[in-house]
Amino acid sequence: MFISGIADEAGQSIQEQINAHQELGWRHIEIRNVEGTNLTDVSEETFDDIFDAVTDGGLTVSCFASRIANWSKDIADPEAFASDKEELARAIPRMKRFGTPFIRIMSYANKSNVPENEWRDAAVQRIRELSQLAEDGGIILCHENCDGWGGLGPKQSLELLGAIDSPALKAVFDTGNTIHHRQDTMDYYKQVRQHIVYVHIKDGRIEDGKASFVYVGEGQARVADIIKDLKDTGYDGGLSIEPHIAAIVHEGKTSAPEELYSSYLEYGRRLNQIVAEIGA
Repeated sequence: MFISGIADEAGQSIQEQINAHQELGWRHIEIRNVEGTNLTDVSEETFDDIFDAVTDGGLTVSCFASRIANWSKDIADPEAFASDKEELARAIPRMKRFGTPFIRIMSYANKSNVPENEWRDAAVQRIRELSQLAEDGGIILCHENCDGWGGLGPKQSLELLGAIDSPALKAVFDTGNTIHHRQDTMDYYKQVRQHIVYVHIKDGRIEDGKASFVYVGEGQARVADIIKDLKDTGYDGGLSIEPHIAAIVHEGKTSAPEELYSSYLEYGRRLNQIVAEIGA
């Protein structure tokens, strides 16, 4: 088991992101945005610079945190699907260059409030096609339990994975999303455990009916229990932090550079301690 993190929550520049992971003693990094631009969208010249900085820093990229089928992509928007196919086509050669097996996806928001059966059918059709592109490209889509039809609950996650039944579609389980979607974290985790190849670490709690993000170990997401079960069931993949303390990308929240960096380090140190205590 290794620890990684969605590094743009530590800072905008790739060097800040690398520095944070080095300071935490981690050898892996999950890349989403660099200077506000997703890794799949940066120019070839900029990608070369990022590649050199990461490899010179002795880090391995554990996952690409893409926007494919995410909270910004409406199931009723055909242009969203076209852009996802283009993003995946750009991502695959870059993933190959980094030696990265995984790219995070979701399964489309329902901003237009189409009936659930239509949402389900369209999501399955789109993810099936994306999975075939991924399989042809030799990489794996990791579906996250987040906004999207497949994140409505464990039933929908399992139905999505079963309907597509592709070696190029697996699960990334996010511990904290369940809190904000008012789901039972351990029940969800247990039901999808056999499909999990990657884990996002968030923590949160509900107080007075309002959900909020907190430092790992301070919330209700049962992070330590999940890590212990992962260890006990032979998991040897990544735990990747997405703190949502000083920055929340989908809400447009950010903070001063020093707060981003220091809160990321604090979050990482707390996870390091939890993992050490479990012996994972």
